[in-house]
Amino acid sequence: MYQYIVPFRQFVLKIASRCDLSCDHCYVYEHADQGWRGQPMVMSDETVTRVADRIAEHATEHRLNTVLVVMHGGEPLLAGLSRLERISRELHRALAGVSQLDLRIHTNGVLLTEKLCEMFRAENIKVGVSLDGDKGANDRHRRYADGRSSYEEATRAVTLLRDRHPEIYAGLLCTVDIRNDPVAVYEALLALAPPRIDFLLPHGTWDQPPPRPDGDETAYADWLITIHDRWVSAGKPVAIRLFDSITRAADGRGSRTESLGLASSDLVVIETDGSYEQADSLKIAYDGAPATDLDVFHHSLDEVALHPGMTARQGDVTTLAGECQRCPLVVSCGGGLYAHRYRTGSGFENPSVYCADLLRLIPHVQRATGRVNHALPASTLDLLAGASGGPAEITRLLAPQLSLTRLMVSTANRAAGGSSSWALLTRLDREHRDAVDRIFEHPYVRTWAARWAGQTRVPPGPTDFGHLAAIVAAVALRVGEPAKVTVPVRGGMVYLPSIGRMRVGGGEVAHIEIGAGSFAVGVDGRWRDEGSADWEPVRSLGAGGIQVLVDDVDPYRDCYGTPVRDRLSQSEFGDWQKVLALAWRLLLREHPDQAAAMGAGLRVITPLAGEGERVSSARQAYGALALAESSDPETLAMLMVGEFRYAQLGAVLDMFDLAGGDARVEVSLRDAYVGLAVVDFLGADDAGSMLRQVRATTRRLSAGSLPDIGRRFVAGMSAAAAARLSGLEPRGTARAH
Repeated sequence: MYQYIVPFRQFVLKIASRCDLSCDHCYVYEHADQGWRGQPMVMSDETVTRVADRIAEHATEHRLNTVLVVMHGGEPLLAGLSRLERISRELHRALAGVSQLDLRIHTNGVLLTEKLCEMFRAENIKVGVSLDGDKGANDRHRRYADGRSSYEEATRAVTLLRDRHPEIYAGLLCTVDIRNDPVAVYEALLALAPPRIDFLLPHGTWDQPPPRPDGDETAYADWLITIHDRWVSAGKPVAIRLFDSITRAADGRGSRTESLGLASSDLVVIETDGSYEQADSLKIAYDGAPATDLDVFHHSLDEVALHPGMTARQGDVTTLAGECQRCPLVVSCGGGLYAHRYRTGSGFENPSVYCADLLRLIPHVQRATGRVNHALPASTLDLLAGASGGPAEITRLLAPQLSLTRLMVSTANRAAGGSSSWALLTRLDREHRDAVDRIFEHPYVRTWAARWAGQTRVPPGPTDFGHLAAIVAAVALRVGEPAKVTVPVRGGMVYLPSIGRMRVGGGEVAHIEIGAGSFAVGVDGRWRDEGSADWEPVRSLGAGGIQVLVDDVDPYRDCYGTPVRDRLSQSEFGDWQKVLALAWRLLLREHPDQAAAMGAGLRVITPLAGEGERVSSARQAYGALALAESSDPETLAMLMVGEFRYAQLGAVLDMFDLAGGDARVEVSLRDAYVGLAVVDFLGADDAGSMLRQVRATTRRLSAGSLPDIGRRFVAGMSAAAAARLSGLEPRGTARAH
């Protein structure tokens, strides 16, 4: 049976298992897991060669453009210059012609010398140094075993990098201690001119929580906020990974740290004896927590990727604690660092021990950068619960959906091994963000990305790998950016999401050349442009103030569990437009509030095969409705409203766990919600019956074990049903439906 693998792209090599300092906050030596005691002091030549070959094997299998390897410890400089040089050369040998190697080393700096720096420069090895701030801050923890300070040696090393070898100076890592003055720490680090600073929360679990001398549950957030505000006021003179990651995670672009966001973990640790381990931060949980019982001599990295400990960290929000699933910041936070969730008895199914700090820090950083805080006001949630949310409420759901799409597109790029078009997309995103958003809001971009996120029954196939390039080409065409992009040919077609498709006959790949407002597609030396009879654009349909795309060409539109129509002829399209225009005018005349809400959220209509009164939506195609051909505008209008509201409930469920993780409860909730949405289309008798069914369902759901936010939502549905039932007046003969 096929099992989708999230490939590793970050490899932490424990090339030395001992250290020359005795830092009392070190997760390797001072916490629950003491596996280091049984490890060889350094990684042997045989193990190094095997490690390099395993990484190259994995990179070849998953077509990885770049791999990041970090030489770590203990203290990696204890391995000595010649061994470090050999490790670098073995890695370059194995990866030559396979992947670009991003090789780094992280050190406490006390053994760094000019000769080592010269070798690092020759081998293109970037150097990061751990330093906790000024001398007083650093000496709280980073001392020799006899109590001597390491500050002078560490700052000497950083000065050597800064002044003589800036090209290999990667940055500084600082572990937070709230007893230190945050401004003094920040200024001391800034004075060393690092290209990047990374602030790490001290490792802790619910069994051994981090120190809070004054009992302040947001003390770490307040400490970091002080630095953040000073950093912002100074014009952000240095990159700070924690703050940048909060911003990126909120946008769904993927965090730069494993401690934030919902991106899948792609990191593996290889110990000095060649054994594979999960993230070494897990050493704080319990003895043996990071172990996999696999090693480089007997197991491939694909086997490691399928280890339960690895698959548990693949970015699925449903694996988080219930409190996290219901939290409005879950997209940005992602539950915090996996290790920080541990508690005896419940394992890692808990919020982070820093939950309160993250709830304070993340919105503060988002507000300062003008990013969207993906929370819903209680008033918005209550209106949505009554299936009566208007344009303002629907609009509030758009940003979280866009963030999820961005996250999934980023995940897809990484899972596919990195598209050659990614650099162009990131530049366009910086310069033309609105255009990128416009393409990403197209529902079938999300359905493509969902395959890579494992959220569909269809795993990604060979022709899916190159579709990101087609998405990038669509963005470039929207902004008139000159570009040349290579895209796959699928069934004789080249597709540009939200724009159209070109018939090209055969071939495996096509070349798209984009100019200012024009493009041409070339296959095997034959070129076609948008004036060609082979070009089939996505058409739009307008009626009564609403404008939607009729997408009958996208290869990822077949997501509704029922066959979709291929492209409509011009006469068929005209017939569709007439019926939809009649349905829309009916909504505007008799149900203007529903029409206004739909106008705010409906982007795409896709024709279904066959006839009959059928309308469908898909959770991973937010903003689209699929319709079968209909001759009854009134029934079509009712079904469109019901399915549109069904999709909005899906968007709420993407943010909050209303059903307590119970799929049966979710089905009941959705059925009742759709009934509440369409009740105004019914005659008095049918409407009364429907409202009583809604109230019966909500009473039954309320009697169960719903989470608090689900209980509130169900209560809102019940109240809305009761209000409509009490004011119900005869409105004519009941309609069949």
